[in-house]
Amino acid sequence: MSENKDMDIAMKKAEVLIEALAYIQRFNRKIIVVKYGGSAMSSPELQRNVIKDVTLLKLVGFKPIIVHGGGKDISRWVSKVGKEPQFINGLRVTDEETMEIAEMVLGRVNKKLVTMVQELGVNAAGISGKDGGLLKVKKKLSGGQDIGFVGDVKHVNPKILYDLLDDDFLPIVSPIGIDDEYNTYNINADDAACAIASALGADKLVFLTDVEGLYRDFNDKSSFMGRLTVSEADSLIDSGVIGGGMLPKLTNCTNAIKSGVNRVHILDGRVPHSILLEIFTKNGFGTAIVADDDQLAKEGGVDD
Repeated sequence: MSENKDMDIAMKKAEVLIEALAYIQRFNRKIIVVKYGGSAMSSPELQRNVIKDVTLLKLVGFKPIIVHGGGKDISRWVSKVGKEPQFINGLRVTDEETMEIAEMVLGRVNKKLVTMVQELGVNAAGISGKDGGLLKVKKKLSGGQDIGFVGDVKHVNPKILYDLLDDDFLPIVSPIGIDDEYNTYNINADDAACAIASALGADKLVFLTDVEGLYRDFNDKSSFMGRLTVSEADSLIDSGVIGGGMLPKLTNCTNAIKSGVNRVHILDGRVPHSILLEIFTKNGFGTAIVADDDQLAKEGGVDD
């Protein structure tokens, strides 16, 4: 009886691997940008799960890039030095001292993630947007208000990322950039991930969030949207149906598709291995935003 049970378990594992094979072939050598932050970084176990997922993508032939945040850690350290974290329209007010703290904290987070990848036997390289002139920014205003050293990405120089990928490294990017006068700016990690994915023409951009995906009405779980086109997403934005923190995220998603990214995924970072569930299973996971002329979606192909 026990042998039969063990055989059933083994067969199920084999079926999972066979199902994954088509997706491994589909995305072999393709660039996948993962924006990592929020609840996915809230516990050591979730951190390990995400890093394991991305490392597995690397080992089966994908070209993943991690762009990470660290907002909660920044707020904690700002409070430790006796400052009160300030936000305007959801954006952190970043004076010179806060910028120094942010760069320190993000650097610490960056090297922690590098270490976790290295422990799994994959070479990782942690960089910020300052390295190699990766992220050039201009000052970002919030409703016309000056919020300090917060930047909007105006140019991406992806050479350093291409070089790292060609040398078989997994790049891990901290969202710090510089302006034309070489002043240091903090960048919203979603914005940085979108800009990087667009500049590299990534096949996928994955946002790990605190929700299951997109709903037409968040209070109505039956209104969940597993896939929508850019036009449908734009209509939702224009109608005001999408609000709160999801609005800028969805705007980033549509901008990325319009800039050449093949697909964008909004996944629940609180669910263990959500990235693998999305990429390697037919049913998928979370919400996918696709181009209006996405042929695989129309034909029910392997990326369905």
